[in-house]
Amino acid sequence: MSQPTALTVRALRAEDEPQWRELWKAYLAFYETSVPDAVYASTFGRLLGDDTRDFNGLVAEQDGRLVGLTHYLFHRHCWRIEDVCYLQDLYAIPEVRGQGVGRALIEAVYARADAAGAPTVYWLTQTFNTTARQLYDRIGIETPFIKYQRP
Repeated sequence: MSQPTALTVRALRAEDEPQWRELWKAYLAFYETSVPDAVYASTFGRLLGDDTRDFNGLVAEQDGRLVGLTHYLFHRHCWRIEDVCYLQDLYAIPEVRGQGVGRALIEAVYARADAAGAPTVYWLTQTFNTTARQLYDRIGIETPFIKYQRP
């Protein structure tokens, strides 16, 4: 059996749509949710768009196959002059977890935020996501904020 090639993190491209869709479906299934097909199409279009305030997408590729994704966006913040960066989605396929894919994707978002002059990158996760939280505890700082939303 051959060794996998090096991991590449790069911007999402139009030809990635079928593999991206499968990754995002798996991500949403992990969080016990799904979205209508129209949302997949809309989200993918936004990820490839040129609106600087819209979502951006990065993928992790290994051996010609996408093995992870992240979606992030820059937005204004009332407490800062600079924009901040929200990392909304992060996913690695189960076969590559623990091999640095999640870390590489987060660090790529950090680099994009630095390049854009955004000093803060933040994200949310659910309390039961213990595997991912082991990584997050090493490369981020847990805050005391609790999320609320409209019922």
